[in-house]
Amino acid sequence: KAKHKQQLRRARHVRNRIFGTPERPRLSVYRSNMHIYAQLIDDAAGVTLAAANSLGNGYGGNVKAAVAVGRKIAEAAKAKGITKAAFDRGHYKYHGRVKALAEAAREGGLQF
Repeated sequence: KAKHKQQLRRARHVRNRIFGTPERPRLSVYRSNMHIYAQLIDDAAGVTLAAANSLGNGYGGNVKAAVAVGRKIAEAAKAKGITKAAFDRGHYKYHGRVKALAEAAREGGLQF
């Protein structure tokens, strides 16, 4: 229970400063033990604009899968005409899979 409360506190701390708009949506990352997920969210309208995940590629809980998801989300953003995003790491440290996803999205053309 205490661990979950700390995670919620950290996530709120990060999200207080980030708000997704249609021009600059929030790039939200969710990391489970088996997979990694990314969404571009317009908070003003409460809509997910694009999403990518590591499902269907076998085991997706590693850095290689995170890089693939980062590339996918950048391609999906480009297709929608989105060039800028606000990176939302949630309660995760900017390290490992989360960092790999962010760097791959930057290489794919997203700016944040």
